Amino acid sequence: MTLEQDIRACRLCADRFAATATAHRPRPVVWFKPGARLLIVGQAPGARVHDSGRPFTDPSGDRLRDWMGVDSDTFYDRSRIAILPMAFCFPGYDNKGSDLPPPKICAATWRDRVMGQLGQVDLTLLVGGYAQKWHLGHGAGVTDTVRGWRDHAPNLFPLPHPSWRNTAWLKKNPWFEADLLPDLRRRIKECLS
Repeated sequence: MTLEQDIRACRLCADRFAATATAHRPRPVVWFKPGARLLIVGQAPGARVHDSGRPFTDPSGDRLRDWMGVDSDTFYDRSRIAILPMAFCFPGYDNKGSDLPPPKICAATWRDRVMGQLGQVDLTLLVGGYAQKWHLGHGAGVTDTVRGWRDHAPNLFPLPHPSWRNTAWLKKNPWFEADLLPDLRRRIKECLS
């Protein structure tokens, strides 16, 4: 079996997911190919992605593609862009309808193996707090981490999660669209050309 097949067959969290408010089964969403030049590290698939089996097939994905300045064909070209969430499956909702965090066992089980198979990437986007904490080794908070993006550029860009829930954050932090996004788009264009 290939690593991708192993991940797709993973059922480590079956009991955990069955106990959530959504009571769903695992469905790992795997989207990477060795040799990709750009890596998107996200949180975990949402319910729509769980249903589609394709990452970022939701309004968050539309916003992320807009931030990146790429179309869907480019975004979903595995030979160019790898998408590696902190957990491959939708973690479910709690009793209040809020997203559950990505189970840590997923990253602990799969992350090093996938990163080893990917090889060297030219650019990494850390989307959201879980990805930032794992890769940067601290919990400085999303706003402070994203505000300090120049400390990591040009090979790594921390980004807020592109969820509609962060629309207020975007309004409170206009520097994100004015300063970070133009540099991000330039870097992505260089990386993918």
